[in-house]
Amino acid sequence: MGSIFRSEEMALCQLFIQPETVYNSVAALGEAGIVEFRDLNPDVHIFQRKFTSELRRCDELERQLRYIESEIKKEKIQLVELDVADYPLSPKPKDIINFEAQFEKIENEILELSKNSVNLNENYLELLELKEFLQRTEGFFNDKDGVADTIRSNLFSEDQDVAHHNLDFVAGTVHRSRIYGLERMLWRVSRGNIFFRHADFDLSDPLTSQVTPKSVFVAFFLGQHLKTILQKVCTGYKASTFPCPIDFDERNDMTKGVRTRLEDMTVILNQTKDHRHNSLLQVSKQVPNWLIMVRKMKAVYYTLNLFSTDTSQKCLIGECWVPIHDLAQLQTILSEESDASGATIKSFLNVIQPEDKIPPTFNRTNKFTRGFQNLIDAYGTSSYREVNPALYTIITFPFLFAVMFGDMGHGIIMALFGAWMVVRENALIAQKIRGEIWTIFFGGRYIILLMGLFSIYTGFVYNDIFSKSMNIFGSSWSINYNASTIVENAELELNPASNDLHDSYVYPIGLDPAWQLGTNKIIFLNSYKMKLSIIFGVVHMIFGVSMSIVNMIHFKRPADIFLQFLPQMLFLVLLFAYMVFMMMFKWVAYGGKKEGFEYTPGCAPSVLILFINMMLFGSAEVKDGCKEFMFEAQYMLQVVLVLIAVLCIPWMLLGHPIYILVQRATRPKVTHGGYVNEGVTLDSSEIASNEGPSKEVAPPPPKAPPAGGHDHENEPMGEVFILSAIHTIEYVLSTISHTASYLRLWALSLAHAQLSEVLWSQVLTMGYIIPQLYGGVLVYVIFGVWAFFTLAILVMMEGLSAFLHTLRLHWVEFMSKFFEGLGYKFEPFSFVAIINAEDNPE
Repeated sequence: MGSIFRSEEMALCQLFIQPETVYNSVAALGEAGIVEFRDLNPDVHIFQRKFTSELRRCDELERQLRYIESEIKKEKIQLVELDVADYPLSPKPKDIINFEAQFEKIENEILELSKNSVNLNENYLELLELKEFLQRTEGFFNDKDGVADTIRSNLFSEDQDVAHHNLDFVAGTVHRSRIYGLERMLWRVSRGNIFFRHADFDLSDPLTSQVTPKSVFVAFFLGQHLKTILQKVCTGYKASTFPCPIDFDERNDMTKGVRTRLEDMTVILNQTKDHRHNSLLQVSKQVPNWLIMVRKMKAVYYTLNLFSTDTSQKCLIGECWVPIHDLAQLQTILSEESDASGATIKSFLNVIQPEDKIPPTFNRTNKFTRGFQNLIDAYGTSSYREVNPALYTIITFPFLFAVMFGDMGHGIIMALFGAWMVVRENALIAQKIRGEIWTIFFGGRYIILLMGLFSIYTGFVYNDIFSKSMNIFGSSWSINYNASTIVENAELELNPASNDLHDSYVYPIGLDPAWQLGTNKIIFLNSYKMKLSIIFGVVHMIFGVSMSIVNMIHFKRPADIFLQFLPQMLFLVLLFAYMVFMMMFKWVAYGGKKEGFEYTPGCAPSVLILFINMMLFGSAEVKDGCKEFMFEAQYMLQVVLVLIAVLCIPWMLLGHPIYILVQRATRPKVTHGGYVNEGVTLDSSEIASNEGPSKEVAPPPPKAPPAGGHDHENEPMGEVFILSAIHTIEYVLSTISHTASYLRLWALSLAHAQLSEVLWSQVLTMGYIIPQLYGGVLVYVIFGVWAFFTLAILVMMEGLSAFLHTLRLHWVEFMSKFFEGLGYKFEPFSFVAIINAEDNPE
């Protein structure tokens, strides 16, 4: 609980590790995930650091594994996804040599198999194309004599000697999109002295299953002088030409030979494919482990580049932040790794003074509190040792959400969804669903569960379940009219003073179900929920201001308690808490059964008008027999409260600057070195002992930053006055605006209730229009429509809207009262975090 209330105390440690032990020690720290290393070589280029060559070798190993992994996925082989508990340990430094030899052998084998497969596939496609060519052109060559006569009759006159002109041809295949362009070009270069025939077919690639549209063509002509020209044109159009015999028997023999070669090639292709698949299947069993080990090795060498070397070159020095709670574990890891490696000089650490370095913020969380902590961290990281708002958000967040979302039916739906994710969280984690929306929902499963449970409670208080009320305790109202009066009057006013049957009965909790029948239900709920939202808002803000005193006490700023906290609290309480008091007093003092006309509901003054007149020192007109104020001496009390609240403004404005002036005048000017942590140096013999750290050498808690992160000691007084004026104006104006901002609790609650009522009355009741059987079928269909819109609009969209408004109320209205958020997160060197970040870069 201490860590969630306030970030953990951090210590800055110097590690002195021998070279033969440093790799294993850093690897053990990566498995533990308890330290955040600092870069001790900020001015040294990454390529000039000590372990750059090892990093390059790891990069090459990772590239080879990525290539192997891509080839495995091409074969549609499923890789095993390892759980965190199944991750292999970091390999030893000498294992990199075995990895290089093994990965290079596997890569070369896969490259050779892939190259052979591609070459065989190209040969297969050429034979397949030749087979299609021979089949498609069979009809063209069978009519070669008729083609020759046609060419002679069309191209030559009867008196020309054409005996020496023999029929020749150019044949091949081309992509179907180029066939017409090829035909036109052949016609032009031959000046029309050709006879062109073509046929279409589809060529299917067995390796990629890609279908290529192709066309077979034959261009007949007379004479040999055109052949060279036509072949060059075909080459320009990327056409494949084939030597084809014109004799039928020769073509038949050629076709048989092609078919035989195709059958042999198919067998070879299948064998090659099976061999490649089996090889990749065998490798796929080890690739996940290899990837984890190479990543861990790479992370270790990257971290080692952050270390520096001592002057004797016999020791590596590193600096790291570590929680005080984990300091003993760090000492134990260094001692164990030194003993395991047999180092002559054991590793040790010193807790040093961090000078002007502010420690990182670390809030230790579990699976329940992690979601709430993420809500706070999304706005800003808490300053070191500052009060953490996440602790209180666990209750206030789902409660304020439920005030806006109050409906038992919708709350049950949300609670069931959250409970399903909580109960089955281990099974859902094992499925490793990668969707971004699902990740958000699952990460906030406990938030959703609590929001649903609190919505059930507020829905019970509102007596609202799917826009309907429940009559659990009976109504405290009674009708004192006869039947004819009730039937003949559309509206009747029930006077609570004449409720004789229930004089001693008050509805136990929530709203009386009789309000569901009232035509003034919305008017009543408006007033009721608006006042509740103001009450909750003022209480929430007072609690936020109260938390600032915890920071002031912890950071030892007693002057701020009197100069900041006290005037801020007085200003908030004397004005807005007094307004809340007037609301509650009005509920108690006025009623239908009160004695005296001035305490009847008709004489009850408006709290808003009273508050406005209080600020303006004005008065309002009242009815005869009524009183302007709710109790005696209220006017004088209000004048005193306003005057004190007004005095709080110059108190906040001038108090802190005057205090700084007095401080500077009464003592010499001291230049702060910033944040100083009083640490102790642990003796190497104590670290090296197997007994672990003793209580006497435990470092004291670090001191907090001066003024909670603000040091005005060296600032000019002009800036101090300006900063104080800004804070004062911001607080005064924000107190008013933030109070009004909590009215969103009322607005969204009313909107949600009205949408639910409209959906019930305008959609679900449509099935009651048609009587008997058809009406029942219609109700069955309409219920599905109603359920869909209930889930899509009222649960999801309205739930998201209420969630965002609740988030704003916490980030702005609540946390601004005490939260600075000037810290930075503690990011420990952890193999699990590094691997998860690489697997999920988003």
